[in-house]
Amino acid sequence: MSEFSHWNEDGRPKMVDISDKQPTSRTAVARSTIALSTELYEAIEQGNIKKGDPTQVAQIAGIMGAKKTADIIPMCHPIMLQGTDFTFAYEQTAAGYDLHIEATVKCDGKTGVEMEALTAVSIASLTFYDMCKAVDKSMIIKNTYLLKKTGGKSGTFVNNKID
Repeated sequence: MSEFSHWNEDGRPKMVDISDKQPTSRTAVARSTIALSTELYEAIEQGNIKKGDPTQVAQIAGIMGAKKTADIIPMCHPIMLQGTDFTFAYEQTAAGYDLHIEATVKCDGKTGVEMEALTAVSIASLTFYDMCKAVDKSMIIKNTYLLKKTGGKSGTFVNNKID
């Protein structure tokens, strides 16, 4: 593991200088899972959520979150994103359902988009919760993590410590 790079020689926080780095094509995929009740799943499937389709609103919020990552994570560089997309997949469990939310974020740049992908799924999960809490306040947002990243000096990373 390399040294922490966000500290200057005086031991104070800094934003890493990326001015000498060459731009590369970069992608990051992150996932967040929400545990929800069968009652909520059925309400969504039947279109009975009063605020509207929670996945559509969550996707829009997640895209907005990816674009605002540098505003809320102190040491993140503002990045010109070139694409952000989502998938939503329900999985039946013994206790109800899990909703897996995945965000894929892309750019050509000097720094990675891992934080943008993680922020995207986090904001999407929180928005989904907000849209559905009238039906099920017991939802659990869990297991938010980076699945994969490509590009940059460190190359490709695939998370082998998944669920």
